[in-house]
Amino acid sequence: MKLPYEEFDLSHVRTYPLQSRSSKVNVSQFARPHQRGAGLGQFIDSLPRLLAGDDFRAVVAAMLAARRAARPIIWGIGAHVVKTGLSPLLVDLMHRGLVSALATNGAGLIHDFEIALAGATSEDVDSALGPGLFGMATETGAELNRAINEGVKQGLGLGQAAGRHLAARRPPHVAHSLFATAADLDIPVTVHVALGTDIIHMHPDASGAAIGEGSLRDFRYFVSSVSRLDGGVFLNCGSAVILPEVFLKAVALARNAGCSLAGLTTVNLDFLRHYRPQTNVVARPTAGVGRGYSLIGHHEILIPLLAAALVDGHDG
Repeated sequence: MKLPYEEFDLSHVRTYPLQSRSSKVNVSQFARPHQRGAGLGQFIDSLPRLLAGDDFRAVVAAMLAARRAARPIIWGIGAHVVKTGLSPLLVDLMHRGLVSALATNGAGLIHDFEIALAGATSEDVDSALGPGLFGMATETGAELNRAINEGVKQGLGLGQAAGRHLAARRPPHVAHSLFATAADLDIPVTVHVALGTDIIHMHPDASGAAIGEGSLRDFRYFVSSVSRLDGGVFLNCGSAVILPEVFLKAVALARNAGCSLAGLTTVNLDFLRHYRPQTNVVARPTAGVGRGYSLIGHHEILIPLLAAALVDGHDG
C-alpha cells in the first residue's frame, strides 16, 4: 500500500476541563522557602511532599519507629562513608541507640583502623603505585593482620578482633573509631571480605585461613542480626556489590529458618543508582512484606542530614 502526504485532521480532537483531570502533583505538595532562624524540623517539613522528599521522611519515620519499638536498625557501610569523615556521626548514633549492628567491607575496616591510629587515611594511590609503595604502610599491614590473626584464634570474627584490639590499645584517635566504639558498647560489627581486594592482603602477615574463617564467622553473626529484622530497618550506604550480595544471602538464610521479616524497611543510600543495591536491598527482600527506599546523593550531605533528623526526632 502506497501512502500519501496527508496531514492528520485535528478538527475533531476531544478535550476536557483541566480542573476535571486527576493530576499527580498539586501546589499543596510544593516546597516552601526556608525562613531565617527556622529549625531542622521546619526545614524537613518544607521539603516537597513528592518523590525523594517523601521517601526521606518515610525513612526517618521508619528508623524512629524501630527504635521506639525496640526493633533493630542495621547499618551497612562502604569504605567511602568512613573516608569522607562521617564516623563521628555514626559514633554518635551508636551512643543514641540508633545503630543495632554495623557491617562493612575490608576497606571500611582499614580506613577505620588508620583513622584510629593516625587520624588520617586514604593514601594517594596515583603517586604511591608507581614506586611500588601503594598499601605498604607498616602499621596497617602488620598490626591489623596481627589483631585479626590473634582474634580469630580466640574464636572472634574480624570485626570483634579489630574492635577489641583498638578498644584495648586506645590509640590517639580512638574516639573516631566505629570498631572501638562497637567494642565499648557491645554492638555487633562485622567485616565481609573479598580476598585480594584489601591492602593488608599484600603483607606477609596476612593469613588466608584467619581472614576467611573470621569473615565467614562474621557472615553468620550478620545473618543472626538480619534474622531479627521483623519491623526493623536495614541501610546499605555506599556498597555497590559486597554488602548487597551478603544481605541477600542473609535474608535467604533467615527465611529458610522460618524467621519473619514482616514490616522490614530497607534503604539504599548512594550517589549512583546501582543494579545490585536496587535489586538485592530495595526490591527483593521487601517484596510482599515491607518497603524499600533509594536515596540518591553524596554521603557527606545525605548521611549528616539523616543523622540530624534522627537526633532531632523529626520525620515531618
